[in-house]
Amino acid sequence: MTPPSSSRPQQGALLDLPAAAPVAVDGAGVTDPVARVVVDVPLPHLDHTFDYLVPPAMAATALPGTRVQVRFAGRDRSAFVVERRADTDHHATLAPLRRAVSAVPVLTPTVLALCRAVADRYAGTLMDVVRLAVPPRHATTEKAVLDKHGAGEAPTVPAPEGWAWRAYTGGPAFLRHLAAGESPRAVWTALPGHHSAAPAPVPAAADGPAPIAAWPLAVAEAAQAARASGRGVLVVVPTTRHVTQVVDALAAVLPDEPVVRLVADDGPSKRYRAFLRALLGDARVVVGTRAAAFAPVQDLGLCVIFDDGDDRLAEPHAPYPHARQVLALRAEQERAALLVGGFARTVEAQLLVDTRWAHPVQAPREALRAATPRVEAPTEVDLAREGAAAAARIPHPAWRLAKNALESGPVLVQVARGGYVPVVACARCREPARCRACHGPLRLERAGAAPTCSWCGRHATDWACPTCGATALRAGRVGSNRTAEELGRAFPSVPVVVSGTTASHGVVETVDDRPRLVVATPGAEPVAQGGYVAALLLDGAVSTSRPELWASAEALRRWLGAAALVRGASDGGRVMLLGQPAPVPAQALVRWDPAGFAERELAERTELAFPPAVRMAAVQGPPAAVRSFLGHLEPLEGLEVLGPVEVVPRRPGDAAPEADERAGGRRSGARTRGTARAVAATPPETEVRAVLRVERRRGTALCRALAHAAAARSARKEAGAVRVQVDPPDLW
Repeated sequence: MTPPSSSRPQQGALLDLPAAAPVAVDGAGVTDPVARVVVDVPLPHLDHTFDYLVPPAMAATALPGTRVQVRFAGRDRSAFVVERRADTDHHATLAPLRRAVSAVPVLTPTVLALCRAVADRYAGTLMDVVRLAVPPRHATTEKAVLDKHGAGEAPTVPAPEGWAWRAYTGGPAFLRHLAAGESPRAVWTALPGHHSAAPAPVPAAADGPAPIAAWPLAVAEAAQAARASGRGVLVVVPTTRHVTQVVDALAAVLPDEPVVRLVADDGPSKRYRAFLRALLGDARVVVGTRAAAFAPVQDLGLCVIFDDGDDRLAEPHAPYPHARQVLALRAEQERAALLVGGFARTVEAQLLVDTRWAHPVQAPREALRAATPRVEAPTEVDLAREGAAAAARIPHPAWRLAKNALESGPVLVQVARGGYVPVVACARCREPARCRACHGPLRLERAGAAPTCSWCGRHATDWACPTCGATALRAGRVGSNRTAEELGRAFPSVPVVVSGTTASHGVVETVDDRPRLVVATPGAEPVAQGGYVAALLLDGAVSTSRPELWASAEALRRWLGAAALVRGASDGGRVMLLGQPAPVPAQALVRWDPAGFAERELAERTELAFPPAVRMAAVQGPPAAVRSFLGHLEPLEGLEVLGPVEVVPRRPGDAAPEADERAGGRRSGARTRGTARAVAATPPETEVRAVLRVERRRGTALCRALAHAAAARSARKEAGAVRVQVDPPDLW
């Protein structure tokens, strides 16, 4: 077995060996007896194909795209056949395939090309991406799906009337181009909306009393336009709740169209069933979460991603691709339409608009005023008349708003953190309270309980402040459970619902339209039937004061997501943002101007040379390994290396203060210390991180250099694991 010529780093190329001429192989009557496979191995320098001989018994099953077993480095390993050939570059005897696992070609040529493009874009290996794209095999499910394959024909779909898109400038034109078989690309700033605010009668959800919201209906009409042209549709959303909303909307708009859910939470059997139905063409519309971006939809005509700023759409496993970028690459390769939507507009989506790769689709101000609630963000000056009460976490105007709103319906209260008191501090000197054993942050889990360490779980029953010696504690941050307790005392006759992963009932999906207080963490807000009458967004400064690059944009996205659940201003909906947030995102919320905020944010990042205006990569690992990696980098014009500097890994429970309780918060693997130390003085057990920066036009060259450096270290078996992440989200 030997690797063929490829653009990827190969061991032969590293050793400057000449390429061997292909030789024909006698396959004993087998047509194309050479199987070119990719083997599931983790080593970067083996990221290429290998040639194996196809035994006659496997000639009809070991086809391109199928799973096989091969003998590699003394053990049996999983592999995928990517090509059948009549010749090979290997001049010795080829090893035969060990076993053909299945005759189903689960790795289609288009998905293989997409995996290769994603691996190149993120400086990863092909098999790392293939593991994300192809779910594990479930033999019983495979047999059942194959037995039912071809049982029905796809229905004829008429072009949509486009009720949900009439409020948007460019919306009807987008649908017309889709229905005509063209491939427009759009960045869509969605309007909030509920059944009562829809521009035309909207049917109720298929399996619940809650009506269909405006944005899933718009997605369904876009899918209908693509299906009217005979093409497939792929919709990617952050959570299973979003999947259910889109599936319900599709059932209302396209009642005869087979739709599959591709969600990891559904379990291996159900997920593999959905994957096979899409692969075989039994369903031409796929709705799913992050990994569904690789779904093998036949004749793909439209890719949709909604709420692309949600970090649950970023893959936590190497090479850490984002679903937005995967769909953009896929739309480019398969000449499909792309719709990037959300209530907020991300800086990355704004770059697509600025470069004219995509067109903006958004509502004019008149439609925006009718659909959005009235938003207030009182400042210290506005609250000065309240006197000392102005410093309260929930000042009097907010209490008055909640009291009046509860007369006609539910009120949403968004809290930055879950739990009871997730952060405590010394009552005298305000120094954060830390565990004596591991120095982790202390928290209170309920009223009257002893403080507990968030890292090791020890109870600090005899805690004393090491700075001033005081033993009394005060709340540093107030969580959703404590907030619900305070609201329950203030409104004793009103039911209080707490939604979040740390809540006793977990995440609540929906509530009815009766008066109640709903306390939720970001991302865990239930959908209220008919919309909330009002919303209080607490602890604004907690989100915007974070040092990460994404802090302001993420805060605005979460505020807009909560405010979008509130009724429009014409129906009396009101939102109040509290906690002295940063003025720029706060004013963007008041004006409901996510596009203007994204334009400003992108301009600032361009001036400061931050992503996405430039391409960056973070290289993290032991000091010696990082130095070795940087030493293997090929010369690259315009490359700027920042660091290395020491990083401190996060400990369990040391989550960001504004953590999303549905997903566990933004995944920030490490934080840089305030004072950078020289790498030579770093203790050997710590890690360092170097940041590499180039112009956007040199991003491909940077990723190629990173891949070559990783392959060189792997081929030489150098010690120390190095993590390479392109466009890291946790820049400080």
